[in-house]
Amino acid sequence: MSQGPHHRAPVGAGTVRDLIACGGHSFSFEFFPPKDEQGTVQLWRALRELEPLHPTFVSVTYGAGGTTRDRTVEITQRIARETTMVPMAHLTCVGHSRDELRSVIGAYADAGIRNVLVLRGDPPGGPGTPWTATPGGLTYATELVELVRSLGSFSVGVAAFPEGHREAASLDDDVQVLKRKQDAGAEFAVTEMFFRCGDYLGLLDRARAAGVDIPILPGIMPITNLGQIRRMAELSGREVPTEVVERVARHEGDPEAVRAAGIEVASELCENLLEGGAPGLHFYTLNRSKATREIYANLRLPVS
Repeated sequence: MSQGPHHRAPVGAGTVRDLIACGGHSFSFEFFPPKDEQGTVQLWRALRELEPLHPTFVSVTYGAGGTTRDRTVEITQRIARETTMVPMAHLTCVGHSRDELRSVIGAYADAGIRNVLVLRGDPPGGPGTPWTATPGGLTYATELVELVRSLGSFSVGVAAFPEGHREAASLDDDVQVLKRKQDAGAEFAVTEMFFRCGDYLGLLDRARAAGVDIPILPGIMPITNLGQIRRMAELSGREVPTEVVERVARHEGDPEAVRAAGIEVASELCENLLEGGAPGLHFYTLNRSKATREIYANLRLPVS
């Protein structure tokens, strides 16, 4: 594996905006707060196994309705304190009043966390149900971007959708929402998972045409279990593309062969994205490191 165009981030250093702008490609990893002690052990094993790759940043998700609020803050704080990695915390509008959101943002600031990924979040009733704002809360991610930016020197990221958000009237309307997030102060975006390079490149074209010039990092989900990925795609109102399903499903009954095919598919997608102009790659790790490390090793990165 080449030690190519990724960044070595000094302890506690920098904003995600500045790190992406440093040149070369950004590589980042996403984790979720574990539910129990066994999960905590697994999370920290994955973090330590990925740390030698010197990611640009690592992010920690925020449970539905703020259910993992304290654990998200705690894990993000611990990453900042105990590792060489730059942490980014997530924050959603769901289940919080404006005052509660201010409190969470203050906790991040007190922990020295300068990078926040801001999301509206799924409706309280689950994906696909009507959106209802929390009393005294916010309705749009744009409002949350403005709130975070008003409370300190945060670098704020937002979500982007290669196939359009499930509630968007059209792809063009969807990218106008991204433009409003940028205008509110967002400095970079991370996409939800997708499997076709053309969907990402189409998003880039629409975004640039709409005046969106912030970096847009593609979100990569390694396929190691086809049923699991199908369920996750359904939650965002998507289907895994037929050509991807066929490549992986022909090995059903042989978990190792399914996994190998999934890694191959993801590795090809990553190479095509980087060749197509993506500023980097953001891996949804599901708190495991092996698949991400294998894809990273497969990438033919130029030596810097």
